[in-house]
Amino acid sequence: MRKFYLCTLAILLSILLYLPSSAQENEKLFSGSYRNLTLTEFIKKISAGSDYKFYYDPARGDSLKINIDASGLTLDRLLRSAFNNTKYYYTIDRENLNVFITYGQKIITGLPSELLAINTSIPKKAPDDISPVEDFHTNEKVIPSASLENKLYEVGPRSEQFSAGNATLAGYIKDIKTGEPVIGASVFIENPRTGITTNQFGYYSITIPKGRHLLNITGVGIKSTKRRIALYANGSMNIEIQNEILSLKEVVISSEKAANVRNVQMGVEKLTIEKIKQVPVVFGEADVLRVVLTLPGVKSVGEASTGFNVRGGATDQNLILFNDATIYNPSHFFGFFSAFNSEVVKDVELFKSSIPANYGGRLSSVLAVNSREGNKKKFTGSAGIGLLTSRFNMEGPLLKDRTSFILGGRTTYSDWMLKALPGNADYKNSKASFSDVDLHISHQINENNNLYFTGYYSNDNSNLSTDTTYQYNNRNISLKWKHIFNNKLFGVFTGGYDGYRYKNYSSTPSIQAYQMKFDINQAFLKTDFNYYLNSKHTLNIGSSAIYYWLNPGSFTPDGEESLIVPQIMESEKGIESAIYINDRYEVNSALSLNLGIRYSMYNSLGAKTVNRYAAGVPIDETNVIETVYYKKGDIIKTYGGPEYRLSARYALTSDFSVKAAYNTMRQYIHMLSNTTAIAPTDIWKLSDLNIKPQYGDQVSLGFYKNFKSNTIETSVEVYYKRLKDYLDYKSGATIVLNPTIERDVINTQGKAYGVELMLKKQTGKFNGWVSYTYSRIMLKMDDPTTGELINRGEYYPGNYDKPHDVTVVGNFRFTHRYSFSLNTTYSTGRPITLPIGKYWYGDAPRLLYSDRNEYRIPDYFRTDIGFNIEGNHKVKQATHNYFTIGVYNITGRKNAYSTYYTSENGTINGYKLSIFGSPVPYINYNIRF
Repeated sequence: MRKFYLCTLAILLSILLYLPSSAQENEKLFSGSYRNLTLTEFIKKISAGSDYKFYYDPARGDSLKINIDASGLTLDRLLRSAFNNTKYYYTIDRENLNVFITYGQKIITGLPSELLAINTSIPKKAPDDISPVEDFHTNEKVIPSASLENKLYEVGPRSEQFSAGNATLAGYIKDIKTGEPVIGASVFIENPRTGITTNQFGYYSITIPKGRHLLNITGVGIKSTKRRIALYANGSMNIEIQNEILSLKEVVISSEKAANVRNVQMGVEKLTIEKIKQVPVVFGEADVLRVVLTLPGVKSVGEASTGFNVRGGATDQNLILFNDATIYNPSHFFGFFSAFNSEVVKDVELFKSSIPANYGGRLSSVLAVNSREGNKKKFTGSAGIGLLTSRFNMEGPLLKDRTSFILGGRTTYSDWMLKALPGNADYKNSKASFSDVDLHISHQINENNNLYFTGYYSNDNSNLSTDTTYQYNNRNISLKWKHIFNNKLFGVFTGGYDGYRYKNYSSTPSIQAYQMKFDINQAFLKTDFNYYLNSKHTLNIGSSAIYYWLNPGSFTPDGEESLIVPQIMESEKGIESAIYINDRYEVNSALSLNLGIRYSMYNSLGAKTVNRYAAGVPIDETNVIETVYYKKGDIIKTYGGPEYRLSARYALTSDFSVKAAYNTMRQYIHMLSNTTAIAPTDIWKLSDLNIKPQYGDQVSLGFYKNFKSNTIETSVEVYYKRLKDYLDYKSGATIVLNPTIERDVINTQGKAYGVELMLKKQTGKFNGWVSYTYSRIMLKMDDPTTGELINRGEYYPGNYDKPHDVTVVGNFRFTHRYSFSLNTTYSTGRPITLPIGKYWYGDAPRLLYSDRNEYRIPDYFRTDIGFNIEGNHKVKQATHNYFTIGVYNITGRKNAYSTYYTSENGTINGYKLSIFGSPVPYINYNIRF
């Protein structure tokens, strides 16, 4: 296996070394001693044999003495050294072979772009984005920024006529007001039909024939625009665009905005923060994960559970990323709020089927939450206050147009609500609080290098009228470096740390006071290269490594008087690594392919004590054949294998396409929980000698059709998924503080299948979507050699099996200031196992239970409404404010979250637990400045 990795690494390095790069000019180099020279003498000496003409003021030159030595310096570096720590500036006009040397201020070699446009006013200040020039103070090439439609932008050295062949144009699409990148914008020309979509950094690279072209830029939420270009050679051009001004009338959307039809990937849902804020949720605060639950194929086990299930998968089978940092517990306040502050979120992408090759480690889905970079032009902020929470956000430039930050924080003050409960309420004296803070910094070193920093911390503390207090927190930090090698190749290098821990403790009575702790930590490193080979092929190549270290649990006394016997579990360690390559192949205008392969490997590491069990018999204490201790760093067990990521799209017409996909996944980490939702006491477990990694593969087929000039989107997707070594539990399993957990879990086989329908309208006064999902997840354990059979070895519904799900999300804007939102959802109740009888054994009554998950809790139904009232839309005012008013569960339906049974006076009685059994009104006040 090591030989495989070394061979693959050598291949990757070879590919990168031989990738074509942009041609470099043969530039004259200067060597020699330039000592005690005046400016005139210095220029006379370096101009000998040079093609450049020098322009300067000789009257000032005699006062300057130059004393430098040069060895193989370019003209730029030579002048930079000569004029360092002086008031002299130089500007190199490489197009006309001129050098301008000035005192006190620099000179601009081109006309301002405004003078070339139809504009009656003359700008007061010349822009700094004229090209091509170089400035010795920054030693950077300044890439032109194209902000006007009626100006011709020349790219590459001008010649009398365009040469034959293709050239590559690259750059960034940015918001003209904030300087933030625009993600997912389409950049294309009509003849020949060639296009590209900006990536997560707003970067595009398009290879087209040399000559004059009309470059089209379109996208959801931005104003469609065009740029006239004359492409002589490879070059760069940044494009500034404006946001789309909302209109209450219907608008026509071009075919280039039909991303659902055009994209090769299927099973991908993307939500902007604007759409997320329109959906009413409990307590009125925009909630990323609550809106994700309205998408087809995404479900939860009930209210107050932020964990979600995708196409029959468990909650731990979703990889949740925040700027590439892994979030292990994405919830606050018992699941009522998600861990993401909507004020710093830019957009959300959910991959259910065509999971890109650069992602791995989970079976069901990848949820990528991306933050904004912050305003690069000016300082702005926002704040909000609600019945239970408050939030604040500040952003702005640290260095204008180069470095920006965004800082956001939230907190809660819910104790007043808990104290206001009736005197006989169970939670009358409860306490609950949470807080989180986000910091994101984006810095442009130069046009080819950018740094991105993300820091996130969240903390929850609660006590539900008991003597036990629950605490848990997420800790994440990451640093990303993006480097552009040339117009066709760029790389992203990411490293960071992710952590999650919880602590439960009780101090009464003092002799039983205890602390119970658990934590999971990981350090990661990723490299991702994007190579735009040509208009038909785009390659993605990369690798990743994650080092895990877990403390599976400790139970210790709290205080000197406590009689608790300490119990500390052995730590666990492991390394998960992977390499991948993917080719996005545009066969022709109708057929596109995504061909990817990922090879992942996992090594379980010591130090650890491991039990070995006899083969072919159940794993229990009677079948232990030996106990082995592995030293620190020893490899206990290695797993791995290829993962295939294949998808295809065939466009029958410009608004109708068919897609198919197949992908395989491996998961080396498992969540052990006695609940169906993510809870503070959940424990994560690494694969080892006795617990195998989970494996799944999925095939899917989709039909996508748009109507009314692409203003209405429809889609139908069907899928079938197989699962192997999916973890389930034996009856009466002990999850917490169990050093031999392998004896209480079982490996099952499973299948999941379903169909998802979506109808979406994104524009106009009335917009929203309707989704319907039919899905099943069935498991079976039919191998008697591994333990007791479940349901006689027959298939049984998984805990997350909810066959029918319907969601309606609608928004109606009366005016620019007033709008109404509606969210209605219905789903089948989840499976449960019930006592169906009673029998006597050993002179004591015992309960007789049904087959596993044979029954279901009642079906779920809920309707929420919300009203948004915005202040006036005057541009020149210090603040803008708006109110959000609404009602959660307006029908007051008592949806069952769970059912339980208790024995009362010899009789077994059943009860249903409802989280919200009545309408919950809310109001939020928000302000932007």
